[in-house]
Order: sequence, then C-alpha cells, then structure tokens
Amino acid sequence: MLAVLKPQSQVTIPSNIISSLGLKEGDKLDISEDNGTIRIMPIAVYPKAYLNELQAEIATLKENIKNGKQPVFDNLDSLFEHLEES
Repeated sequence: MLAVLKPQSQVTIPSNIISSLGLKEGDKLDISEDNGTIRIMPIAVYPKAYLNELQAEIATLKENIKNGKQPVFDNLDSLFEHLEES
C-alpha cells in the first residue's frame, strides 16, 4: 500500500489494517526504524501502580514456591485434580 507523508510527519494507516488489528483512536503505537524499515507496533500501556502490584504478587509466588508453600504442577491434569480436591 502506498501512503503519503503529510505535513507535520503524519501518515494515515489504511483502514483495513486498522480493522484487522482491532485498533482504535487513542491506542498507543511504538514507532522505530530497523535497517531502513519503519516499524509500527501496537503496545499496551499499564499504570505504574498496576505493574508494581503484579511484581509484588510474582515475588510472593516465587518465595512461596521456594519455601514449598505454593503448589507446582507438571501438567494441566495435575492442576485440575488439585482443584477438584479443594
């Protein structure tokens, strides 16, 4: 597809690409250059507080696994058996 660079370095992304990726106004896009190719990639941005909560939860789970307090399953069947027993 051919696009034209407009004033203020603007480019319109074709609507069929917008639709196929499920993008909407306000979505964040990471734009980078790689060996002469312009790459545009949709990204998700999360609030810092949410990321801090996730990091704390992961740290707790790792500590529980290390101390044997967190069950670890080798496969889904083992997990479902454990859940049925609970």
